Amino acid sequence: MPQSNRYRVLHVIDSLDLGGAQVVLENLIRHGDSERFEFEVAAMHGRGQMWDRLAALDVPMHSLSHHHKVPLYVPRLAWRFLTRRYDVVHTHLLAANVIAKPVAAMCGVRVRINHDHCNDKLTDPRPWTLPADTFTNTLSTHIVAVSESTRDFLVSHEGVAADRVTTIHNGIDTDIYRPRPEQRAVAREKWNLPAEAFIVGGIGRLTHQKNFELFLNIAAQIPHAFFVIGGTGEDEAALRAQVERLGLDGRVKFLGYVADMPSLWPALDCLLLTSRYEGLPITILEAMACGVPIVASNLDGMREILRDGENAALVPPGETALFVSAVRALIERPAHAGHLATNALATVREGYSAAKMARAVEEIYLRHL
Repeated sequence: MPQSNRYRVLHVIDSLDLGGAQVVLENLIRHGDSERFEFEVAAMHGRGQMWDRLAALDVPMHSLSHHHKVPLYVPRLAWRFLTRRYDVVHTHLLAANVIAKPVAAMCGVRVRINHDHCNDKLTDPRPWTLPADTFTNTLSTHIVAVSESTRDFLVSHEGVAADRVTTIHNGIDTDIYRPRPEQRAVAREKWNLPAEAFIVGGIGRLTHQKNFELFLNIAAQIPHAFFVIGGTGEDEAALRAQVERLGLDGRVKFLGYVADMPSLWPALDCLLLTSRYEGLPITILEAMACGVPIVASNLDGMREILRDGENAALVPPGETALFVSAVRALIERPAHAGHLATNALATVREGYSAAKMARAVEEIYLRHL
């Protein structure tokens, strides 16, 4: 398709703070068909840690308001929809779904895609979340769900017709994320981590969903391991206080926002994911691709890619003692850890590439264009 005739696609996301949805957005653009599509990105408010990474992909970037409580994003979205005449508006996360998509519909954008990254509406304490999401999903031309469990939630709890939802699993770039055992010592030196310890990593936003409180309770019961937390969020102060209370000062390190995850994975011996609920987190795909064994909550979205005892250790959510046993098994049985890592690497390489994800999403665009 000639350059001037490319379809215009605007991705709208709540914010560009650290998160799995933001990484999915980055991969959709990085691996998108730039000969057929012209991509832009709009954050509902602010810039966030991911802004520079997306800007480096040479796509136009827009911050619609300086704060989420200042609704400049409504008139600015309307003006952009009316003047740019996008062919597709692709929304990510709750605010974009319930605000940007109705504005796009009123302004005549013909294809409106919602990307549902997690079936968390029932756990959200705000009573308006589920009805608002349910209503605005009626304005979606089509919905992408990151897991079958998310798709099932949309159909059973929000009444979305089954033929209007397609499951497209998240994907990552397996050229960037790959095993690098030769980088172990360099990575540990870069991140100032102990050279010989068994290092357990927890990666993600420091929020109620990720349950880092449990992560630290597990750390307290495995005194011969070292634990690192990569991420930022509203729970950080409480988690730091918990570290002090549990006497973990010398065995837990907060890394903050990690912009260069490929350089961290070689330093880790295990990914410990203690979430209360999930869709299909990018973090587990990265760990699998980098050959890092996984211990994770046994959640519906996880079970679509992880199989207990085969390519991961899955533990009932919240079961501290079972999490402790699973991590200790990796420490005490290196062959078992290697078995899980080898199978996980094969799984992610076979079916979870970022390029495959981008092509599947673009097929939906074209179907409705």
